[in-house]
Amino acid sequence: METEQRVVRRSGLFSRLLFALWCLALLLLIYTLIRQNLTSQATRSWPWKIRLLDLQGAVAAVLATGGASLARAQYARTVRPVIGYFGRVEAGHGPRDQLAWACRMFNGGQDAAVVTDVSYWITYASAARVRGAADSLGWVRHPDVIASIEMSGLMNREDLALTNIGPGLPLSASQPLFMAWFTERALRDVGNVFVRVRLLDRMGDTHERVINLLKGANRSPSHPDPPIF
Repeated sequence: METEQRVVRRSGLFSRLLFALWCLALLLLIYTLIRQNLTSQATRSWPWKIRLLDLQGAVAAVLATGGASLARAQYARTVRPVIGYFGRVEAGHGPRDQLAWACRMFNGGQDAAVVTDVSYWITYASAARVRGAADSLGWVRHPDVIASIEMSGLMNREDLALTNIGPGLPLSASQPLFMAWFTERALRDVGNVFVRVRLLDRMGDTHERVINLLKGANRSPSHPDPPIF
């Protein structure tokens, strides 16, 4: 279920349009080369009688559009977000200030990105399924996953909490985003919480990654972990 970061949508204006212009310039170059090598009599017939560009202009068009496409691709790699996450045991969560597994997401890229979509997929341990808890059948929104958690017998904001992240939230390249915390009771009942995050970068490309908030979780915390930052 967990996936590596990938691009799910390129900007139409800054990506597909440039590629289309490069393809058009390449077709013009091929047309010009063929027309230039025909006899003068053959160039009087359709469609070769139409002169679109000379050879020098066609080559310049291919180089210009190809260079623009390469420059765009290089800049897109520079500004793309790098979606990562980490979890650790922390104290002071919940109404009883309990130890909890806390997870944060961060952007390791050089530029900020904007959240466009967040969805969840939750699975439960066998003991929780016996009590009526049901795994997700597909990607759901924040209210739906909270409803599933409460139906399993866990208390929202007492046994665990998931940050409600809405579209338009900027993910800074310097500040991690708090995602969730789980107490020991929640860690016994919940198997996995997958989060699918989509981010829009400065170039208009949409990036996606699926992370598991409970991957490597300490399910029987006894003391807080040392700070990372």
